[in-house]
Parts: sequence; structure tokens; C-alpha cells
Amino acid sequence: MRINHLLTGSMVALITPMLEDGSVDFSSLESLVEFHIKSGTKAIVSMGTTGESATLNQKEHIEVMRKTVEFAKGRIPIIAGTGANSTSEAIELTQAGKDIGADACLLVTPYYNKPTQEGLYQHYKLISESVDIDQILYNVPGRTAVDLSVETAVRLSAVKNIIGIKDATGDLNVARALIDQCPEDFLLYSGDDATAIEFILMGGHGGISVSANVAPEALAKAYQAAFEDNKEVAVSINQPLTNLHQSLFIESNPIPVKWAMHKMGKCERGIRLPLTKLSQEARVILERDLSNLGVI
Repeated sequence: MRINHLLTGSMVALITPMLEDGSVDFSSLESLVEFHIKSGTKAIVSMGTTGESATLNQKEHIEVMRKTVEFAKGRIPIIAGTGANSTSEAIELTQAGKDIGADACLLVTPYYNKPTQEGLYQHYKLISESVDIDQILYNVPGRTAVDLSVETAVRLSAVKNIIGIKDATGDLNVARALIDQCPEDFLLYSGDDATAIEFILMGGHGGISVSANVAPEALAKAYQAAFEDNKEVAVSINQPLTNLHQSLFIESNPIPVKWAMHKMGKCERGIRLPLTKLSQEARVILERDLSNLGVI
């Protein structure tokens, strides 16, 4: 297996735009796909955790992925978010991802039930054996209450169809261990905007980014420069985005980024309970950062 250069650089963890009543706004979704294609985003993750996968039912989940593939028309790779805390459900969603024509699937670690490392290994191994599509592990212990260890990730890197990992720990020691211990052709993505440039400069292959919803063109250039080991350019492009990387997590993701996209005129304000619209106090901070970047 060789590095798939179509899946390197800046990839967006796309929001799922919604109307005020919480229904999916497919017109805005189509516009967002076009926005990212024109902005140089390298791939779109549809229905990842930023896409509110936890609050859409399975039929809606699959339809959003299907429409994203349809709107892309083969012009940009689509990575389908198909993780679940039930292995059987994750297999069903991953099969759906393959059936609709996604280029790969992103599978978050099973949340809440806190499997052992052996449980995580068997979970991912069975999904890989069940569905013949490229699969990317996704470790975000701050949201799932389970941490996929470096050792288990390395073990899974030898499994057929598992081509990479999105690490959202924000811990560069973990990044270093993954870079040192995983095969050279195993794709390593940052899932933490604040440390992504450092991750890529260390040897990572790109990032799956929340901030890329707001500043896709800048991050596409910054991540590409970092991937090409051009540190000065990467850091200089990323520096103005430093505050944004923080303020987009001032409340639980995707609350701030959905508000930001609304303020930018990209979608309505819809979001589903138990998530709520951004608080007034947080709006002041986020809108200041958006204004400083010139996007509102």
C-alpha cells in the first residue's frame, strides 16, 4: 500500500446544516460542498461527530452521506463517518458508506460502553473484515471516555482496509509515538486544530479539522506547506487562526462552529437538542475572532 495523496492535507469535519426546526438543510449542504471544493479542501468528512452523528437517526445519517457524495460528483473525496458504539451498527453504517460511493470511512471509538483495548481491536477488526472499504480509526477520548492506545493502533495498522488514524488527543507525545511506530504508509491525521501544524511537521499526513469549516482556504495552504515540511510558511499562515482554533471549542463542538457558519451566511441556526445555540457570552468572543479574520 502506498500513501494516498488524495487523502493528505486539509480535510474538513463538515457540519450538518439544519433549519430552525432541526431538519437537515440539503440546499445549504450542497453549497458547503461547493465552498470546500473551491477553497482547496482536500477531502470532506460527512457525518463525523462534528456533523452531529449522535443526534441523527440512521436513515438521516445515511441520507446526509449519500447527498454529500452526490453533490461532490467525484470532484473531492468523501469520507463517511460510520462509527458507533455498537459494532453491528458500525458495520451497517460502513456498508452504507460503501454502497453510496464514499471513498473511505471514519470510525470513532465506541463511546460510553468503554471497551477494553482487546475489545477495541476486535471491534475494528470485525468491521474491516465485514466491509471492503478503506477505514480510518478515530480516537477522541475527551468525547468518548475510551482511549485507543498507541499499541492497539499499531496492532490495527496491520489489519486489511485500515489505512490510517485520526488522533484528536492533542497530545504531541502520542503523535510522536504513532509516527515512530506505525508503518510508513499508514496515514496519520491530526484531529486537534490547535496542534495540527506541529503534528504534520513531525511527520503526519494532514488534519481532519473543525476550523476548516470557517477558514478552508487558509488551512488548505497551511497544511500543505506543513506536509511539504515548509515550516515557516505553514506557521505564518496558521498564526492568524490561533484564536479561532480555541474559540471554536469555547462550548461543546459543534455548537460554536455552527454559529460561526450561520454568522458567515453559510447556513441557518438549526442545531439539535441536547445541543443548544451558542450562549450570548460566547458569541461575543467568537464573533470578535471571526471579524478579525474578515469572514464576517
